[in-house]
Amino acid sequence: MPSASGSRGSTRPRAAAEAAPPVVQVSSSNSSEEGGSSEEEDEEGSEGSGEGARGRGGGGESRGSAAGNKAAASDGEAEGAHLPSCPICMSAWTADGAHRVSCIPCGHVYGRCCLEKWLLQCGKKKAPCPQCGKRYKQEYIINLYVPEIAVPNNDLEKQVWSLREKNESLEEQQAKLLEEIKELKRQIMLQQNIIYETSSKRQKMTEQSSDGRTDAEPITSLTEDIDHSNICSFILQNEFFLDGARVMGIDASSQFILTSGRAPGVGAEHVLTKISMFARHRVQKIHLPPDTKAIRDIFMLPGGHAVFASLGRKLSLFSMATNNVVLQYDLPAPGWSCSGNHTSSTHIYAGLQNGMLLVFDIRQTSAPLHSMTGLSTHPVHTIHSAVDDSGSRKVLSASSIGPCIWDVDGSENRPNLLSGMENQGVCISLACIPPSSDLLVASYRPKVELPDNQATPQAVTPLSPAPAGSWKLGHHVLMRRTGGTSFAKDQICYGNVSELRMSKSAIIPCGSNQHLFAYGDESVYGVRTWRLPSFRMFTDVRPHRQPILDLRFAESPSGERYLGCLSAEKLQVFKIR
Repeated sequence: MPSASGSRGSTRPRAAAEAAPPVVQVSSSNSSEEGGSSEEEDEEGSEGSGEGARGRGGGGESRGSAAGNKAAASDGEAEGAHLPSCPICMSAWTADGAHRVSCIPCGHVYGRCCLEKWLLQCGKKKAPCPQCGKRYKQEYIINLYVPEIAVPNNDLEKQVWSLREKNESLEEQQAKLLEEIKELKRQIMLQQNIIYETSSKRQKMTEQSSDGRTDAEPITSLTEDIDHSNICSFILQNEFFLDGARVMGIDASSQFILTSGRAPGVGAEHVLTKISMFARHRVQKIHLPPDTKAIRDIFMLPGGHAVFASLGRKLSLFSMATNNVVLQYDLPAPGWSCSGNHTSSTHIYAGLQNGMLLVFDIRQTSAPLHSMTGLSTHPVHTIHSAVDDSGSRKVLSASSIGPCIWDVDGSENRPNLLSGMENQGVCISLACIPPSSDLLVASYRPKVELPDNQATPQAVTPLSPAPAGSWKLGHHVLMRRTGGTSFAKDQICYGNVSELRMSKSAIIPCGSNQHLFAYGDESVYGVRTWRLPSFRMFTDVRPHRQPILDLRFAESPSGERYLGCLSAEKLQVFKIR
């Protein structure tokens, strides 16, 4: 900082002698203030002139000093042209703050805090300009307003451009590598499917040989699993690689599929994905209201609508035509399942986490028609709408205690557990044939290991060796309708069921009054099918690398039948013939 010691002729700071003021383009908003101080400038000018005269009286020493200052100024001018800075502290100016660029009436430019410190150091109300000696006061320091103070550095700019080019090149390489990885994954999955299907065909032929049936013709197609009596076949129509999907619904009439899950990313919201069954490029992401949360179940209604139940305590009606939620009901508890009337699109049902069942008429948007209490407070994880022989509407549901039937048109407020379904274990799935529901299959996992002496006399399907996984030995129970609301237990099949998930299942009509039962088998990471009512194993469809999360059967008004299989990695759509 400048020093006030010595004669008045040497009061200029030493820094001023080392560097000349740099040239910058700035605009001042205080020109009127500067013009209004002419009287003060005259006084300061006379003092400056006297000071200059006294300096000249110093003789050759002053002239030598001036010459040295001039030489130093020329050197500093060359450097200052590239580095605008304050002549007092030699630091760069700023556009605002304490060291913002400022000037005094003589026109020389400094950092504001440097001028204020120079005034304090002089110990007077006035101080001389460190470069020309013209005196100024505190109130005559003028702030200059500039959009930005930049220090040009050509080398730094070159480095930035070089880094940008490298970044773009790396991004292109990354995109190419990701495409190559995706293609390699597809090839690996294709090879795994071929190996699996070859193994399945060999196993099937071995079983046929052991049964004495040597005249059965082998399966020759890798895209079809054809039964030897031609009951039906599964033809892979399309395969979609998804990320984060957990639940699905199939609209066979319009050939669209809705899936739901969390979008990729940390803290991502839950979204719907609308997929065309036969056009890979027709995939739409649909954002939901933020209070919807995770969707637990989707049901496709006739007339181009879908209904879904979510953990955000919402039952929502979705328009497939406009891709918008057109109606939303508030639920007293998180929604776990939903369904609708197959003959009418006005009545919809919601199964809740607390065991309740709610009945809604979409023509009445204020409250549910019926609010019914369950046999327990366990979540209602499955709902099917059914019609009995008299045409009365019923709802079949499943919670962990077992399958129940609800009389939604009658006066009963509580359901009835189906006869013979007590103490079967933990019910994790329920499949039925809509709309009559004459056949039901309930799937159970055990609460405890079942002793050998409790083996049932019904037909049991033997199990083949299975790889280790998150599964345990459970069983599937077939039930037949014997009356309006009466069902009788028929056959039992033991199979591998999930230890954690409430898996989905389906009954597939195959014509000539024949049916298949389909279930996501944890041991094979795929869908296994059995004949009904014998529970004789029919076939395994193409496996996934992860467990099946959802399984849906759908039939169009024209009779086209589809089976959808969803895992965390992909969605498969099969046409049933």
